[in-house]
Amino acid sequence: QVRLVESGGGLVQTGGSLRLACAASGRTFSRNAVGWFRQAPGKEREFVAAISGSGGLTSTADSVKGRFTISRDRAKNTVTLQMNGLKPDDTAVYYCAATDRNWAVSLNEYDYWGQGTQVTVSS
Repeated sequence: QVRLVESGGGLVQTGGSLRLACAASGRTFSRNAVGWFRQAPGKEREFVAAISGSGGLTSTADSVKGRFTISRDRAKNTVTLQMNGLKPDDTAVYYCAATDRNWAVSLNEYDYWGQGTQVTVSS
């Protein structure tokens, strides 16, 4: 059974940083794309960042570009999202997702989802 577990969420002030981690168990995703999505109260779940199976290709949403960085450790089967310069608009539940594809940025292309971790940015 595939399981994705997010960690690293919490409460931070505007301008602060958090580092989210996604750990996979049940199978390896070292050759598959992994993405981060977020959902704020009353809003649709949206794409944040993705990294390809090889790790050589990444994409970040315009709203977080230059502030968030996605990376992966294939040996540890983990993907991290480094978030700097956090703003109140970044407040949301952040979800890790994995896919059987080598590359994906659309929510409906992802097959496996974690339970989410809350990120709250105070003003």
